[in-house]
Amino acid sequence: MAAQDSGRVALITGASRGIGYGIAEAFVARGDRVCITGRGEDALKEAVERLGSDRAIAVAGKAHDEAHQEAAVERTMEAFGRIDFLVNNAGTNPVFGPVADLDLDVARKVFETNVVSALGFAQRTWKAWQKENGGAIVNIASVAGLSASPFVGAYGVSKAALVNLTLQLAHEFAPVVRVNAIAPAVVKTRFARALYEGREAETAASYPLGRLGVPEDVGGAAAFLTSDQAGWVTGQTLVVDGGLFLNAGVG
Repeated sequence: MAAQDSGRVALITGASRGIGYGIAEAFVARGDRVCITGRGEDALKEAVERLGSDRAIAVAGKAHDEAHQEAAVERTMEAFGRIDFLVNNAGTNPVFGPVADLDLDVARKVFETNVVSALGFAQRTWKAWQKENGGAIVNIASVAGLSASPFVGAYGVSKAALVNLTLQLAHEFAPVVRVNAIAPAVVKTRFARALYEGREAETAASYPLGRLGVPEDVGGAAAFLTSDQAGWVTGQTLVVDGGLFLNAGVG
């Protein structure tokens, strides 16, 4: 059951399922209202029904489409009158393998969705509400953006760019808007299933905490970074990885 209305509103991209939905669920649970986006009308409708139609609305479209970005911000402002929080979660990873043979058109698609769309949404929420009223932005990056990633090279490079975009926005939007990123390891979602499907136990065994992530893990981190308790935190990338990077040490 949702908490008492907090009076705050979040726009969360790519949130019909998976990590984005987990974040929306965490925000609604603390009393926020949310606008979620995604490509599928049916999936968004189902997500709104689960979240509660009194707390959630949805706008369908592709994250990199500027008309969609504008429509999502306008619809949120029309429905709720404010956008305190932006979570850039929409992402794509259409190719696996090294970047040496990467089709450059595919590289452009990855960057358009994973980086340029985040900038577009940030620009629009900044102008629509946050510049004058404050708030917070959370960009969902990845541990793939913090080290070499042999199997998801293009994705990792784009997420590294998103981490740097986080730093740039944090610098430019201070002191009124805090901007942080979250870098998850493998989270059990449809998006990531190619990384663990059929070998989950084996994959999880490489994590010191003994399991893969779930959307709620990232939802909790995003709720913290957009809370008053994180009021002195900006320009940071919070690694949520079940201890995976602990295995990078010597020995």
